[in-house]
Amino acid sequence: MHPDHRDYFKFTSMARLDKSINALIGIVEGIAIDGHINDLEIGYLTLWLAEHEELRDQHPYNELVPVVTAALADGILTEDEREDIVWLCERLRSTEFYDRVTADLQRLHAIMGGIVADTRISVDELRALSAWMDEHEHLKTCWPFDEVGSLITGVLADKQIDEKEHAMLHAFFSEFTVLLDSRTITRAPLSEGQAIVGLCAVDPDISFLDKGFCFTGASSRFSRAEFEQLVAELGGSAHSSPSKKVSYLVIGAEGNPCWAFACYGRKVEKAIELRKAGSRVVIVHELDFHDALADHGH
Repeated sequence: MHPDHRDYFKFTSMARLDKSINALIGIVEGIAIDGHINDLEIGYLTLWLAEHEELRDQHPYNELVPVVTAALADGILTEDEREDIVWLCERLRSTEFYDRVTADLQRLHAIMGGIVADTRISVDELRALSAWMDEHEHLKTCWPFDEVGSLITGVLADKQIDEKEHAMLHAFFSEFTVLLDSRTITRAPLSEGQAIVGLCAVDPDISFLDKGFCFTGASSRFSRAEFEQLVAELGGSAHSSPSKKVSYLVIGAEGNPCWAFACYGRKVEKAIELRKAGSRVVIVHELDFHDALADHGH
């Protein structure tokens, strides 16, 4: 675990438990959303089991893991088995740490991960996902719900998915796989006017003098204090949260296992809100930040 996370990781155990259960619901819904389940999708669900193997004797995993294990024993997930897993998850999941919106957004992320688990996205899967979103309109205005809805509408306009559209969908959906908490987003969808673009800027022009920087996630190269010192040395300023004073939000490449949404946190969401309100904050991946430091002799 990254050193920056150790101090508060122990305080998020129940929240991480809720997130894992929300994720399991989403995975099961995602892999079965088109009515068919193949070996690759079964393998994706098996990865969830592997990630939680060491917890199988603790509550509620001592109830949940045996049910999932038994369902996958023959390599086939039937409709009854799927309903049994979702039913049990719904009853094990608490609302103490996550409200309905947060929990359903976690499910949406996991559904996208389940859909892309077999590497192919079909028209039937997109239609089923669109129907799910119609039933969860309370998520409107919450990123990335609106962006995903726009993508689906645009792709299905001609009732087919061409290779270019499939590549775009695959790249976006893959950003929300819930089994890799140490991996952070780079190309997740974001609305820019009428267009859908990747969240992190591509080859951003990063300057430091009189510019504000905010950091989120974690880095294998620098501590948060070291990041802030480097910015100060180059004439910039560090801020604890995105605001109108912040020009760049730098996302650490290692992500953060305590984030509610696996691959991003509150600061990313705040930066997105600022962007949509007209702020010029640029969201950049840590690797681009390192390149900018190198350009300035660091």
